[in-house]
Amino acid sequence: MDASFFIASRIRFRRKIVMVSIAVSFLVMIIAVAVSSGFRREIRNGLSEVAGDVQLTLPDLNYLEESSPVDTDPAFLPYVLEMDEVESVDPVIYRAGIVKSDEDIYGILVKGIEGGVSDSLGLAVAIPSSFAEMSGLKAGDRLLTYFIGEKIKVRQFNIAEIYDDLLSADGRFLVYADIADMRRLNEWDAGQASLMEVRLKSDLTDEQAINAAASEIGYRMNAYASEEDDTLVATSSVSRYPQLFDWLGLIDFNVFFILMLMTVVAGFNMISGLLIMLFENISTIGLLKSLGMTDRAIAKVFLSSSAVLVLKGMAIGNAIAFLICIIQDTTHLLRLDPENYFVSSVPVNLDFSAILIADAAAFIVIMLLLLIPSLFISRVDPAETVRVR
Repeated sequence: MDASFFIASRIRFRRKIVMVSIAVSFLVMIIAVAVSSGFRREIRNGLSEVAGDVQLTLPDLNYLEESSPVDTDPAFLPYVLEMDEVESVDPVIYRAGIVKSDEDIYGILVKGIEGGVSDSLGLAVAIPSSFAEMSGLKAGDRLLTYFIGEKIKVRQFNIAEIYDDLLSADGRFLVYADIADMRRLNEWDAGQASLMEVRLKSDLTDEQAINAAASEIGYRMNAYASEEDDTLVATSSVSRYPQLFDWLGLIDFNVFFILMLMTVVAGFNMISGLLIMLFENISTIGLLKSLGMTDRAIAKVFLSSSAVLVLKGMAIGNAIAFLICIIQDTTHLLRLDPENYFVSSVPVNLDFSAILIADAAAFIVIMLLLLIPSLFISRVDPAETVRVR
């Protein structure tokens, strides 16, 4: 065994408060990373469910009219589906409508999807909770809807369910219906839709990856489209909902600030702890010097002892953070206002790669900061300190 590590194993650090502060710092860091990752996952998945990650649309898409459908089986579709990033490509139909109650008039956007909403009565729809609360509607009620176009069309839908809507904060009321019902409304054939929504793999959560996938899809559409195919454009959710991704960027910045702050706090706590350790063992330092051990080897002794302390604090902080995150993920104890945060509870996601990077970066920074007090060793004179009790 290396002499420095052997001596370090015999040195005991008695100031437990330092390890507690390190554990608390790592606890805060891991929770911050988990919450940031949780927000990104929930909002990204919510957007993907609501409007897809990439939309393939006509340049002049009009939600009001039933004209200008797109072919749901273009020549380029197999080349898009073979991309590693793509999960699925689904045809959808959008149509704006008006709902009139006894007191108010509401604008809604009906989205026809394959499979629709399960209901034995037909013409079943799912309405957002924000719309249900505002209009006083509930599951089992009828939804009389007017569709404006060349001529006004009226449909009486059956409300089969009410869902929690991610985009309630932007004033949109998105109502889900069966795509077959919407095709009959628009008088379209089975192979026609308003647009196609591309869903990417769930691990693609950052803006760069989504935009890169949208660019590749757009390239493949242009490269492999036949003369009969419609001219479509690929737009990503990042460009359609920039406010949400800007908000996520602000959260990421706050998390980075928290990580830096907690790392510095833990580092300076360890600096004070290492200085105390050096002063308590000043006679040991003098003795080791008198026996011929170099300043670097002695510094290695105390840095090794400090590293063990940091790792213990890291392990304790990580363990408690994991426990808190698991409890929050299963019980949703901490609630949020969806109007401000888009989700009803604090989301957490244990992204172990991000946690590992945060732990490793914090450990390296702390150990680099500990090089400052280790310079004290070079100033110790063995002749003056070897008799110190």
